[in-house]
Amino acid sequence: MGFSTIWLFVIAAVTLLIIPGPAVFYIMARSIDQGKKAGLVSVLGVSLGGSVHVLAGAIGVSAILMTSATAFHIVKYLGAVYLIYLGCKTLFSTSDTTTSKMPTAPRKKLQKIFFESALVEVMNPKTALFFLAFFPQFISPSAGSVTVQFLLLGTIFIILAFISDGLYAVLAASIRKRVVGSRVSSKLLNRITGYFYIVLGVFSAFASPSKT
Repeated sequence: MGFSTIWLFVIAAVTLLIIPGPAVFYIMARSIDQGKKAGLVSVLGVSLGGSVHVLAGAIGVSAILMTSATAFHIVKYLGAVYLIYLGCKTLFSTSDTTTSKMPTAPRKKLQKIFFESALVEVMNPKTALFFLAFFPQFISPSAGSVTVQFLLLGTIFIILAFISDGLYAVLAASIRKRVVGSRVSSKLLNRITGYFYIVLGVFSAFASPSKT
């Protein structure tokens, strides 16, 4: 894979990760309720769950490529459509996110927090769908092993997610006051997320295979 492709992936991944989602809010809630250590343990659990999806995705995408190159590119286009769908769903969602509260998190032992966080992430089908839609946009069969490329991108994403989620865990208290429950901030985050998904999906759909 070319460095330009990897850097483009890093920029896209970082942009997505800095916008808080359900997993981040869960980590923040745990950190606020039981302290920084509990929040970081949650981050480790979510990272482990994400790694399982990366491994499964690498095997699945490689199997698709072994079927035919055409099937692989169909998956890429379907992934682009899915990203656009996520963007539209975020932009036009009718749910009231402006008054949502931080989810409650009953106090638990650190070991239980770790396994619970990992299980929740593993059992989240949206994570698997996102990886299968997002990663292939930066993979090119002509660049070498698709499995290796997927695992490389997955490793980069997990590391970036661990850093991002860890920062949210450490700064949970201040971030909670500024983001959660703020009408302006919540709407702005939704718009940024929605438009970014759509732009990424459109770019992926029209990019030639040699550039992805």
